[in-house]
Amino acid sequence: MDDHSHESDPDERVTAPMQAFGGREVGVGAAVTLVGLLIAYVLPFLFSF
Repeated sequence: MDDHSHESDPDERVTAPMQAFGGREVGVGAAVTLVGLLIAYVLPFLFSF
């Protein structure tokens, strides 16, 4: 097993779900979601005619 001695205290690590996020990240996530929905549902519907 690897020795992660570069970590100061493994009990004090911060994982991604615990980190704060701002409005910019929310906006990017919403834009990615909208583009994904457009590709997955709207485009196939438009090209089905």
